[in-house]
Amino acid sequence: MATGAVPASFTGLKSRDHGLGFVKSMDFVKVCDLQRVKFRRTKVSVIRNSNPGSEIAELQPASEGSPLVVPRQKYCESIHKTVRRKTRTVMVGNVAIGSEHPIRVQTMTTTDTKDVDATVEQVMRIADTGADIVRITVQGKREADACYEIKNSLVQKNYTIPLVADIHFAPSVALRVAECFDKIRVNPGNFADRRAQFEQLEYTEDDYQKELEHIEQVFTPLVEKCKKYGRAMRIGTNHGSLSDRIMSYYGDSPRGMVESAFEFARICRKLDFHNFLFSMKASNPVVMVQAYRLLVAEMYVQGWDYPLHLGVTEAGEGEDGRMKSAIGIGTLLQDGLGDTIRVSLTEPPEEEIDPCRRLANLGTRAAKLQQGVAPFEEKNRRYFDFQRRTGQLPMQKEGEEVDYRGVLHRDGSVLMSVSMDQLKTPELLYKSLTAKLVVGMPFKDLATVDSILLRELPPADDNDSRLALKRLIEISMGVIAPLSEQLTKPLPNAMVLVNLKELSSGAYKLLPEGTRLVVSVRGDEPYEDLDILKNVDATMVLHDLPYTEDKISRVHAARRLFEFLSENALDFPVIHHIQFPKGIHRDDLVIGAGSNAGALLVDGLGDGVLLEAPDQDFDFLRNTSFNLLQGCRMRNTKTEYVSCPSCGRTLFDLQEISAQIREQTSHLPGVSIAIMGCIVNGPGEMADADFGYVGGAPGKIDLYVGKMVVKRGIEMEHATDALIQLIKDNGRWVDPAAEED
Repeated sequence: MATGAVPASFTGLKSRDHGLGFVKSMDFVKVCDLQRVKFRRTKVSVIRNSNPGSEIAELQPASEGSPLVVPRQKYCESIHKTVRRKTRTVMVGNVAIGSEHPIRVQTMTTTDTKDVDATVEQVMRIADTGADIVRITVQGKREADACYEIKNSLVQKNYTIPLVADIHFAPSVALRVAECFDKIRVNPGNFADRRAQFEQLEYTEDDYQKELEHIEQVFTPLVEKCKKYGRAMRIGTNHGSLSDRIMSYYGDSPRGMVESAFEFARICRKLDFHNFLFSMKASNPVVMVQAYRLLVAEMYVQGWDYPLHLGVTEAGEGEDGRMKSAIGIGTLLQDGLGDTIRVSLTEPPEEEIDPCRRLANLGTRAAKLQQGVAPFEEKNRRYFDFQRRTGQLPMQKEGEEVDYRGVLHRDGSVLMSVSMDQLKTPELLYKSLTAKLVVGMPFKDLATVDSILLRELPPADDNDSRLALKRLIEISMGVIAPLSEQLTKPLPNAMVLVNLKELSSGAYKLLPEGTRLVVSVRGDEPYEDLDILKNVDATMVLHDLPYTEDKISRVHAARRLFEFLSENALDFPVIHHIQFPKGIHRDDLVIGAGSNAGALLVDGLGDGVLLEAPDQDFDFLRNTSFNLLQGCRMRNTKTEYVSCPSCGRTLFDLQEISAQIREQTSHLPGVSIAIMGCIVNGPGEMADADFGYVGGAPGKIDLYVGKMVVKRGIEMEHATDALIQLIKDNGRWVDPAAEED
């Protein structure tokens, strides 16, 4: 027997009788009855739960020989390759969800559920498009009654796609619809708790226990009915609809999201009901990733194996929505997490299936091949909270003729590959780099590309092309050229791209002293090859692993590279350089960029992106790059929108209104606007937004500033103008820039 001390915020300790869980933070608590056991090659301590069962929490010394024990931080099967997390199978009608089955794709209807014919028609279109599961909002008794007709009509038409009831605020409705639908989605934030008022509440342990008893009383009948009818359940937490009770105790945080779901899961387990899965959705991909990781880490501690439904809620439309979803969902799939997914877009539900399937294919392929790198020890990456590793931005050196301090941006950099043909029309090139033009001369702006890569330099006698490059260099835009080009056709003040072989051979020493170097690495090289970086003064590093690699994972290779840099105190800025193959579909490019570079940027690993695709439009690649940085909460270059995907609760035409608002407000970088069809997910889902446009009643709009409603019941035809006036009243409006001739 041993005694140790662990932080009281450790996820596996709690004084309540419902099992292990989170506790309110304090300095330290004493832990006794520790048993020393061997885990792999490491001795760890185990705390056994006082309740019967196999739930244990594993601890290890904080450092070699330390008496302080801390929880093992495990959130996925492997940190160096994609291995799908083992889960139990959950049956949703005739569809099995879990690690032994394909990643299932799903969407949600947008029709009025009471309109049986329209809903049935939409479900059939969704099924024909290839969805595995479809969700339908059920907000009241009339909608619940309609569900019986919907189910019967689909069966008569030989459609057996499982149906999921989306429930908020209505336990009695859930009980009714559980008799006919295959799965019930409950939101822990509003199933038994009142709608959040964002009030700070004080609870004693006894008060909190009474609240939990109330939840159990309200939730138990639904669990028992699901057991009786063989239904499945999703315990689906939304970041925007946490209860005041949870936020007061755990904060508006990923930890609060997890504990909110676990309160309901413990009741299911107490009643021996296990046909359920979890989701942890947020409109912010960074928060979403942290919440799922924390959830899985806690499940590892508990010994639970429930599947995961992945999604970024209110992702928006078009490329923005696909990018946010790729960042959040793709990141987790690369870690082997996720068993069913939904891409939430402000588009017809059938349009969600294709990007959803592309993401599922990406995750399936990575897990099947177990893409990764050789095992390595990871000490520095932060899994559960965002802490950006900021590379050292270029400093001006004595004797340099030009200013290199602008070749990278502190909030995240965009680099672009430029062709010789583009140099022949300088003004068009400047515009495509989004530089401002004054009398034909370029100047950098908020969303101007930071540096460019030239695979080939213009001949020495091509004065026009060289003048165009000189003007870019003069505005502190970096121009990068390969070593061979710079040695044969030197361009004054260009930065030179070299690989590790060229460094080790000393070929770069043929360059003039003081030449700025950009080093390209794969990330999976032997450490003795990477060691040369310790002796090089690089302006930046390009992480460039061929996109066509089958077994090597770009994400894991980059994590290995960042670990090497951290362990050796090397603070080079790192740019994620992805060269996509010719003929790649646009959606695959967006999803590939979000899943590969985004998976690193959400962990704070990386300082920018360089995306290349030989047959893709230059503007598309540039916009995708900036969208990626903004989606990872880095560089903000345009208005941010939190836009829900529409459902049967929506009180106006979301696609039409969203397009209308975007058309008039898209020029406001740094401003975030939430466009919500109803208030189900609460103003909390707009926590990241500065302003909210929310359906309050049919034909009526409520306007918010942050979480607070400031105007109610505005007529629809006047609401967009009222939103613009609200932005002006709060000092956030600027007039659109005049179009350049």
